[in-house]
Amino acid sequence: MAAAAAAAAPGMRITSARHRVFSTRKLFSAACSATPRFTSKDQQRRHFPVRVTLRDLSSMPAPLPQDPPASSQEQRKRAFIAGVADDNGYGWAIAKALAAAGAEILVGTWVPALNIFETSLKRGKFDQSRLLPDGSLMEITKIYPLDAVYDSPRTFQRIRLLSSSSSSSYHLLLLQVKSNKRYAGASNWTVKEVVDSVKNDYGSIDILVHSLANGPEVAKPLLETSRNGYLAAISASSYSYVSLLRHFLPIMNPGGASISLTYIASERTIPGYGGGMSSAKAALESDTRVLAFEAGRKGKIRVNTISAGPLGSRAAKAIGFIEKMIEYSYANAPLQKELRADEVGNAAAFLVSPLASAVTGSVVYVDNGLNTMGLATDSPAITA
Repeated sequence: MAAAAAAAAPGMRITSARHRVFSTRKLFSAACSATPRFTSKDQQRRHFPVRVTLRDLSSMPAPLPQDPPASSQEQRKRAFIAGVADDNGYGWAIAKALAAAGAEILVGTWVPALNIFETSLKRGKFDQSRLLPDGSLMEITKIYPLDAVYDSPRTFQRIRLLSSSSSSSYHLLLLQVKSNKRYAGASNWTVKEVVDSVKNDYGSIDILVHSLANGPEVAKPLLETSRNGYLAAISASSYSYVSLLRHFLPIMNPGGASISLTYIASERTIPGYGGGMSSAKAALESDTRVLAFEAGRKGKIRVNTISAGPLGSRAAKAIGFIEKMIEYSYANAPLQKELRADEVGNAAAFLVSPLASAVTGSVVYVDNGLNTMGLATDSPAITA
């Protein structure tokens, strides 16, 4: 990230991400007034004595010095992160990185996990995990119940009608909701209802993060995956992103950004990562490119996805062999270290900032370089 920042701001130093990020009207205003030539780096530093922090770099990319300074509330960017239900996944790490950068955090949590998540948050169980670099605690302004499998109440009613007369793929989804008592006290949890609630509460957002994935048959080989299981994986893990962006786009401020999370199984065979999940990730990456065009033209919104390496989160443990995947990555990646969730969070903060103002439609790998390898260095075939 530091290299990217240096390329974006020649002659300027980037300080720690501990400073709050999203101030406006400052972006390179001093540097852009003139572009003199320098005979030495010392002369360049004397000409640009300002230290540029991430606070300065996250302003809009076209500063207007004649405009009056905006209030601190107006300056603050607002992010909606879909798929945060605990404190040890990538969604949480992205929320923390954006909060450390100064963004206001809104969260969408899967309905069955909502009560446990809110209770744990209120009782202080996540306080250690909420700690930001400046010593403060990450504040989540509001938590919304969300099930991104359903676009609207009308969609849910249509599924009920279809499933009552057939054994369609919708039947499985309906049973999951009807049999789960934790939906009973929840309301306004479909995508459209959540977006309407955010619009009523705050008017608009600047950043949308999709951190959702679910494959009910992920442990099954693809040849043993049912149509219902396959379609459920696609619906929850890839189309949910299309739906979220489609509904949020009208209330996203121009110049905003959206990101999702993918995995190398989209393009490489990962035995054991089944149930249609590899197909869902491939669809997500393809959709990222198409959405980048459509959202860029329609709303000036950038769309990227992060291909993250394996992480031992609670959700990932459903795969069944996540620890082996982590060990494999450590043994074979160019960088032999365990991938930290905050490294993915920092990459996300970069992608939604103006430092990445020309980056859209991209798959950005944050996996210690594992995606570049074509040979397992710990294979007995080459170590014997």
